[in-house]
Amino acid sequence: MTKAELVAKIAEKAKLTKVQAESALAAFQCAVTTELVNDGKITLIGFGTFSASKRAARTGRNPQTGKPLKIEAKRVGKFSTGKFLKDLDACKGSCKGKPAEKAAAAKPAAKVAAKAAPAKAKKK
Repeated sequence: MTKAELVAKIAEKAKLTKVQAESALAAFQCAVTTELVNDGKITLIGFGTFSASKRAARTGRNPQTGKPLKIEAKRVGKFSTGKFLKDLDACKGSCKGKPAEKAAAAKPAAKVAAKAAPAKAKKK
């Protein structure tokens, strides 16, 4: 999937224009990058975690010549998948198996009914 296809899919699912969807995607990328540059991490429960990782200096090889070369230490972005993405067969074909929907279905019926019931009017 290309960025343009992703923007189109976001626009369709969120009922946004493509311009709004592209702006939202750019804002997401900027927020993640800024947080990682500042040594933070972003956890999207069930989806995964974005974090910064330090890569040690090491010796590599030039694939064309075979000569050894030094690779400097650096920080890189890393993504660790969450529970939901670890079993892609469970969500095959659609987004209907979202973690939020599974969590809502797992709540006891009394709590769901209590939240859905209208608040009682105050007596004067």
